[in-house]
Amino acid sequence: MNFLSGFADISLLQILLVAAVALFASVIGGLAGYGTGALMPLVLVPMVGAEPVVPIIAISSIFTNSSRFVAFVRFADRRKAIIVIAAALFSTALGAYGYTRLTSAGASLVIGGMLILSVPLRRLLRKHRVRIGERGLAVGAVGYGVVVGGTAGSGVILLSLLMAAGLEGAAVVATDAVISLTSAAVKISVFGLTGVITAQVLALALLIGLVAIPGAFLAKAFVARMPVHSERHPVTTP
Repeated sequence: MNFLSGFADISLLQILLVAAVALFASVIGGLAGYGTGALMPLVLVPMVGAEPVVPIIAISSIFTNSSRFVAFVRFADRRKAIIVIAAALFSTALGAYGYTRLTSAGASLVIGGMLILSVPLRRLLRKHRVRIGERGLAVGAVGYGVVVGGTAGSGVILLSLLMAAGLEGAAVVATDAVISLTSAAVKISVFGLTGVITAQVLALALLIGLVAIPGAFLAKAFVARMPVHSERHPVTTP
């Protein structure tokens, strides 16, 4: 498969736009725990359509979450990461397979619906400050798996689950990165087996992933300069 052929129908201006948004989204992701899945569809859907978007983001997230994990590794809560990974493994695969069965219109509805719902969902969870134990975290992870497997922009759900389970600040970002790496690997496996990974998907995913790597370290530098009271919670956009 020729990766460069994936850019055949994309202009240089579009490539630069994707790269710029990817870098910005990576910085936001390093601060808030999510960003690429919420921002990249806004650029990708008009450019390549809805169907390739989730596979593109799944592959690129290997790069973005790896760099975020390296930058924040010492803050990760391994126990909570293992609980979520174990509970969400099968449902993530199920959600990813379901996505591959969607038409272009169905993929657009799923991605658009998730992006629209993520804003009120984030506000609702922050307002009520829900608290859960390890059992509640596992139950929530099953539902999260279905959503993350078949949509983009679902990072707010995982972020909220981890905060409800007692994690704060950089621990949320680091633990999110560990879990997201695993869910991305599951999704990529499903997408690979079902044949939806094309040259264009790989080319755009590699572009986004490689450009976004410095973003995590820029975010770490920003976090290091924040006032102490601001480090207790990830930075979230209104």
